[in-house]
Amino acid sequence: QVQLVESGGGLVQAGGSLRLSCAASGRTFSSYDMGWFRQAPGKERDFVVAISRSGSSTYYADSVKGRFTISRDNAKNTVYLQMNSLKPEDTAVYYCAARLRGGSIYYTRSMADEYDYWGQGTQVTISS
Repeated sequence: QVQLVESGGGLVQAGGSLRLSCAASGRTFSSYDMGWFRQAPGKERDFVVAISRSGSSTYYADSVKGRFTISRDNAKNTVYLQMNSLKPEDTAVYYCAARLRGGSIYYTRSMADEYDYWGQGTQVTISS
């Protein structure tokens, strides 16, 4: 079992920044890949970014490339999402997720069904 707890959401103006954190517990953190997804009201859950278990590879959705940065600290069992130049369309509940299965995350990074554990989500609201 893996428990994930997100934090860092809030309300900011367009152009501002936020840093989300996701603290993991229950299994060796460095043994699983991590991802962030988001879900806006009335919409499906969308892939945002993923990071491999070693942290050496990262993959971004086109909509956030150049603005968001994912990182992980395996010593602290935490993954971070630095979000800059925020836009109103970034408003959503943000979820972190853990992928425990083997194989490269490259081909399936954006598929929610590939992730085995999810956090409860943190609300991010961007005002125009």
